[in-house]
Amino acid sequence: GPQHQVTLTQPFYMQTTEVTQAQWEAVMGSNPSYFKNCPTCPVEQVSWNDVQGFITEMNKRGEGTYSLPTEAQWEYAARAGSTTAFYNGGITVTDCSYDPNLDKIGWYCYNSSDKTHPVAQKTPNAWGLYDMSGNVWEWCQDWYGSYPSGAVTDPTGPSTGSYRVGHGAGWRSDASSCRSAKRHESLSPGLRSSNLGFRLARRP
Repeated sequence: GPQHQVTLTQPFYMQTTEVTQAQWEAVMGSNPSYFKNCPTCPVEQVSWNDVQGFITEMNKRGEGTYSLPTEAQWEYAARAGSTTAFYNGGITVTDCSYDPNLDKIGWYCYNSSDKTHPVAQKTPNAWGLYDMSGNVWEWCQDWYGSYPSGAVTDPTGPSTGSYRVGHGAGWRSDASSCRSAKRHESLSPGLRSSNLGFRLARRP
């Protein structure tokens, strides 16, 4: 918070799943993940800085311009037109107990068995995007900063900072952290974690 109006004027594509271990290995030649031997699980143990190297390699392919999504793009894509805590409805618990809506769409501390899971196993949102809640936190492009109080257009966050923003929560997160609006505000660009991955955006 605070809630504020955001307008996005530029079209973009969002990857339907988190980048998988197989996708990372195909581009970078190695698999840094803690939960190895699961090609369709999200790649993790990749820092924001590591991801920039992956993006550089992807942009050599001539398929368009890849990047991490901005925080605004990520939340817009995650919500898919919804205004509730999760894209499929409201939240009933804030801890690691059973939430009927979250259990259908995400892997979190209630149902994850303390590990990542293959992508696209839960129910996607209205725009066909999977795992926008749970599995792994996802890096965003922006530096962390306070939200503006008024309306903004195509925000990209502060010009400098100490931490990058993450969204989506992960396999060891509680239900409250899996809300579409929840921001992770203390992710150093060099941080690597088994609970932290990403998905790509691409300009047409």
